[in-house]
Amino acid sequence: MFSLTFFKNLFFLRFAVAVILMVHGLGGMFNNGVYEFGKFFLDEQGFAPIGVPLAWIIKISHVLAAICLLSQRFLKVACLGTIIILIAGIIMVHFREGWFVVGGGRNGVEFNFLLIFALLTIMFPAGFASVQRTK
Repeated sequence: MFSLTFFKNLFFLRFAVAVILMVHGLGGMFNNGVYEFGKFFLDEQGFAPIGVPLAWIIKISHVLAAICLLSQRFLKVACLGTIIILIAGIIMVHFREGWFVVGGGRNGVEFNFLLIFALLTIMFPAGFASVQRTK
């Protein structure tokens, strides 16, 4: 059986989410994706003239969150910030595309949904019962 330490640490989940956030964050930094996301998406969504700086903040926050997940430091802040960004992504981009990322559709909600619940699991490894005990 698994020990309680395994569930508290959740190393494999933290590692997997960190890799996803790191690749997603760094990828756009080296292929002009951050500029394109800021200029051609965020600015058009009403964030002009701060679309490009906002895109950089989002991508850098992904990288910082990945570092926090790997180092097990500032986990709740990193997870909460990332969850907020993922929810904004659902509202602004993914919801109108439906549920599926591939297969039954394209660019849908399902990947963000999974990441949000993975981050919640990292934030509250003992479940939401642990939130009630801290009050």
